[in-house]
Amino acid sequence: MAPLRILEDKIDSKEIVVGVIGLGYVGLPLSLAYLKKNIKVIGFDLDPEKIQMIESGVSYIKHIAAEEVTGYVKTGHFQVTDDFSRLSKPDALLICVPTPLSKSREPDLHYVKTTAESISKSLRKDQIVVLESTTYPGTTVEVVQPILEKSGLVAEHDFALAFSPEREDPGNPQFGTINIPKVVGGIDSISTRLGEKLYGIALEKIVSVSTTQVAEMTKLLENIFRSVNIALVNELKILCQRMGIDIWEVIEAASTKPFGYMPFYPGPGLGGHCIPIDPFYLTSKAREFDFSTKFIELAGEVNVSIPYYVVQRTMDALNEQEKSIKGSKILILGIAYKKDVDDSRESPSFKLIDLLQDKGAEILYNDPFIPKLKPVRKYNFEMQSMPLNQENLEGVDCVLVATNHSAYDYDFIYQHAKLIVDTRNVFSKDQKKSAKVVMA
Repeated sequence: MAPLRILEDKIDSKEIVVGVIGLGYVGLPLSLAYLKKNIKVIGFDLDPEKIQMIESGVSYIKHIAAEEVTGYVKTGHFQVTDDFSRLSKPDALLICVPTPLSKSREPDLHYVKTTAESISKSLRKDQIVVLESTTYPGTTVEVVQPILEKSGLVAEHDFALAFSPEREDPGNPQFGTINIPKVVGGIDSISTRLGEKLYGIALEKIVSVSTTQVAEMTKLLENIFRSVNIALVNELKILCQRMGIDIWEVIEAASTKPFGYMPFYPGPGLGGHCIPIDPFYLTSKAREFDFSTKFIELAGEVNVSIPYYVVQRTMDALNEQEKSIKGSKILILGIAYKKDVDDSRESPSFKLIDLLQDKGAEILYNDPFIPKLKPVRKYNFEMQSMPLNQENLEGVDCVLVATNHSAYDYDFIYQHAKLIVDTRNVFSKDQKKSAKVVMA
């Protein structure tokens, strides 16, 4: 029998069991995509709180309704566990674990390596393993494959191995897991074909590429493109402010060009699990080839500087009202890194809080999606969201708009705030002409 024929037959007949390792913003939506196609899923996660919430029919991700999860749990189609000895049960193992940066901005593959080690202890013939975690080109074959082959099994012959970058965009009403084109590249033609068939069961469009390295680089290019263009528009924002030009009006006008341009928007800094982190995975790898990624480094420098610019604009705005930053009460609107989501990973709001507190300001915050701040990679602020009412707006010296949630009544905020620093262009042209609104 040809290698991996049993696995291919299971995929073709849709009799496979899919295992998803890591049930966060990538893993849980991916699990649901397969469940909707009547494919059984076993979800693996080290966080007992996530396991308990799923088993109780509770969704911990805002844009996923609890009812979506409950039905599949009750029927037994969706099982969740923190018992990694069960990794031999699924026919497909999709790795959706974090790939953060170290303090020195070096790739931290700890979660990928420990997951691969766990798989190697239970790996059996006729399984396919797919890494989805964003990483540098070469990770799948240089890091994951050798660990998996500690099992005594051989990739290409005993099991298939591929890379398929996640492309989640939480809160996007137009594109979700199912209809975002899925790139997949295997370590050989068989792994690529099996990966294409596997994802084709649940997702609408599959884009096959020749190698895992091409697939890995694809994800990095996507996010480096965004990082560089966001840095460009952030830099132009500062220049336009000095020149007395409204950068938002400039972007709106430029967007009318039907070719050769696409809009990117400034903000208080970079946030999310991708753009602030992914480019530096390539920067690190490039050093092995004596290559300096100048654009990536420069974009990183610009984007990292933006929270400092926002704080300086806040200080200047308070100074115009004859107030010192020290002792001022500042209400930050929005902790989530983007509008209408409950995801605060790498949010620039944390850096703003840190910088403002260092200047002696008293910081309060409101976010309808994040009632309490949890410890994150760099920060641990013990704060709770305060009500956004007239009394609280009038009781602070400055309101800093960091996230443009749709739930905010910006006319109400404008009416009752003494001073507003707007990083998201949420106020009208007439309101922006007022002395109480400062763009940053």
